[in-house]
Formats: sequence, structure tokens, C-alpha cells
Amino acid sequence: MSKDYPALTRDIAQYTGELRKLVPETMHSFYALSRAAGANGRIDAKTKELIALAIGITQRCDGCIGFHIKALHGMGASREEVAEVAAMSIYMGGGPALMYAADALRAFDQFDVPAV
Repeated sequence: MSKDYPALTRDIAQYTGELRKLVPETMHSFYALSRAAGANGRIDAKTKELIALAIGITQRCDGCIGFHIKALHGMGASREEVAEVAAMSIYMGGGPALMYAADALRAFDQFDVPAV
């Protein structure tokens, strides 16, 4: 089974949009927290996205992998950087993290293909 991360993120975005209509305060607060936590500080935003990717891998969250890989593409992250984060995730998360680390690399490659 191969996952389509661009399609997965589009699908989730559609339903988070629905949640924004139904529970706007919750969603506004979540996105405000996301912006604040991910902003440049002593640690730059790209490094924070790499950390978020590692957490997504170890927590086995397909949506997290998709959205953080998409953000990392926009920040100019390399495939090698993603692989190093995957390696740390495997170290910390064992075999289950290995499965999702492979998916993170798959997601990176999928987002690297120009949209048609």
C-alpha cells in the first residue's frame, strides 16, 4: 500500500476547514499556537519543522508527516536532512518509527514532483 501524501494533506485540509466553521475558536487557537511555536527564535523555523516531523514519525501520524514535509519543502529542506531526521526518529522510536520514517521519505519525494 502506497500513501499519497499530497492527496492526504488536501483531504485533511478540507475537513480542518469544516472544523474552522464549526469550532472557530478552537481552530483559531490551535493555529495561533502553531504559528507561535514554529516562529523563528533561538531555534530557527526550519529546525522546528524538522523536530515536528520527527515527532510525527514517532507518533505514527500520517497527516503530521504530510503537512510537515510540505512545510519543509517550502523552507528548502533537502532529502538528506529529512533522512537524518528519520534516522533519529528510528533510533528513538524503533521498528514502528522505521515504517513511518520510510513514509516520510516517500512523502518528501511525492511533494518534490511538480503539480500537473
